[in-house]
Amino acid sequence: MTPTRLRLPRFLQSSERPSLSMQLMGVGLMITLLFVLIAIFAPTFQAWGWLQNPIESLTNPIHEPPGAKHWFGTTNQGYDVFSRTLFASQAALRVVLLATTLSLIIGVPLGLVSGYLGGKLDRVLLFFMDTIYTLPGLLLSVTLAFVVGRGILNAAIALSISYIPQYYRVVRNHTASVKNELFIEAAQAMGASTNRVLSRYLFLNVIQSVPVLFTLNAADAILILGGLGFLGLGLPEQTPEWGQDLRLALSALPTGIWWTALFPGLAMTLMVVGLSLLGEGLSEFINPHGRR
Repeated sequence: MTPTRLRLPRFLQSSERPSLSMQLMGVGLMITLLFVLIAIFAPTFQAWGWLQNPIESLTNPIHEPPGAKHWFGTTNQGYDVFSRTLFASQAALRVVLLATTLSLIIGVPLGLVSGYLGGKLDRVLLFFMDTIYTLPGLLLSVTLAFVVGRGILNAAIALSISYIPQYYRVVRNHTASVKNELFIEAAQAMGASTNRVLSRYLFLNVIQSVPVLFTLNAADAILILGGLGFLGLGLPEQTPEWGQDLRLALSALPTGIWWTALFPGLAMTLMVVGLSLLGEGLSEFINPHGRR
């Protein structure tokens, strides 16, 4: 009698290395977590004396290049660039989380109801959302920023309007394709209400693409927030924010003061890259059939 051989699960037997997209997702996750930790602990570092006050103008030195005392140098206004670059991650994460969460909360329910009920309501919502979707995100955000004014909540509202149609379209299309499945018809035949069908049977089946859209919209929101700050329409004056710091650095570039623009620009670019890599990796993880 031959001994029975122990068989491992198939995913443990596979010697296939993680795909490049999955490896890059890990890189994106680490970059994103780094900025989250910086945003959380920046006030603590300031309290310990490791960071300068980002809104306190130093009388001396002015526009000092990077060195041992000021790692990223100082600006023409006397601000410490290193401190402002780190504290700007707080404003970026707050605005981005608010904007993407607001658009998700509004766009997903509208997409569910529109795709499930159809009819005149679906046509009206689809026309309205398509109209917003055709407008460039930055142009729409700039226009709304003129109306609502400056501030974290106002900037989040200005950004969220352009993302609502994206959540709506994705969820609406998935809902319209799933609502005719047998398990939906069985639930309807058993007397399930519309709210129950939407919340229990449809929601979990159409929500899979939302995390990917959330991360990619967050990366896009970082850039648009930077554009609003560069135009002077984002957050209040003196608030540490990468786009606003780039605007302040613009007048110093012709005089050779390059560091006031370099480090905020690199930080914004790095955060966008991290969120983009995270979103692409999530897309492959959720939809493994699309890897090739």
